[in-house]
Amino acid sequence: MADRNCKHPLNAPGAFYVDDACGDCDLCRENAPGSFTRDENAGASYVYAQPQSDEDIEKALEALEGYPHESIGRDGDKPTTAN
Repeated sequence: MADRNCKHPLNAPGAFYVDDACGDCDLCRENAPGSFTRDENAGASYVYAQPQSDEDIEKALEALEGYPHESIGRDGDKPTTAN
């Protein structure tokens, strides 16, 4: 489970986030390229845009559920709710 106290500093405000345990496997960026990107300096992913459409939310949830390092988190009931 992702640690909300260790969020990547570049995450866009909102429900989805990546914590500092990211192993840079590229799964989230492949599944949801509209929400996740890579921080070249840190060698890790982060949420650059919170998903808005139902399709983008579904893709982000697929990334969260399949992420091997369990470093993608989601706060709240609504994916776009600010932290």
